[in-house]
Amino acid sequence: MAEGDRCRVFRRLHESGCFVIPNPWDVGSARLLVQLGFRALATTSAGFAWSIGRPDNGVSLEEVLAHVRSIAHSVEVPVNADFEGGFATEPAAVHANVTAATTTGIAGLSIEDCTGDASHPLFEFTLAVERIQAARRAIDDSGTGILLTGRSEGFRFGRPDLADTIRRLTAYAEAGADCLYAPGLHTRADIVAVVNALAPKPVNVLVGSDFTTVAELAAAGVRRISVGGALARAAWAGFLKTAKEIAERGTFTGLADAVPFADINGRFASE
Repeated sequence: MAEGDRCRVFRRLHESGCFVIPNPWDVGSARLLVQLGFRALATTSAGFAWSIGRPDNGVSLEEVLAHVRSIAHSVEVPVNADFEGGFATEPAAVHANVTAATTTGIAGLSIEDCTGDASHPLFEFTLAVERIQAARRAIDDSGTGILLTGRSEGFRFGRPDLADTIRRLTAYAEAGADCLYAPGLHTRADIVAVVNALAPKPVNVLVGSDFTTVAELAAAGVRRISVGGALARAAWAGFLKTAKEIAERGTFTGLADAVPFADINGRFASE
């Protein structure tokens, strides 16, 4: 599928209904998710960072550009890039970095408003809006049709203020974000409040634990569901449990739950 077609398909997915956009951390996990029938994918900054032995947000712009390019070119479905905070503070630099991202083959891209500073976790309101505007200009200048998601991170970083979150997401929508996202929302009341405040703009909800279902979120009006680094954490859970057993007990019972060689090998043989 051509890059322009992927962008058009991705936009159509956001127009009605509810879809799950799972988060692979490498080419192999991306291809298997497509085999399972998912219609779009999203990268995960955390999952990718862990796969190369780094903490989340510990990867350079150049490494992320190479990573999202590899994922986007490995599958036929649209791919959304977790572009963290744009790898810059000032809007001009965000514009430059998003411009670079538009050349990677992605169909979507998200920009966060977290600063990385625990004492002041969110960018000042006006600056945060200007950063979304800069990303919007970069995408428009590229002519790609990439879908822009504006993220507000207060519920993740110690500022669980629903009114401020809605204020920020509303401003990001007015600044050109096509989809809105506030990771950390867990109650139906909060989710419905965000969905209703931003309608008809589509809202993404993060599911990182067993607190809801696709049907429940669809009924609440959520358009897109992602899992962030949760699939990577689930994979690491199996790895660590079995490796610890071998290291600490000298037994191998955990290997009994491993995917059969022929199964996993056969899935990639068809690629």
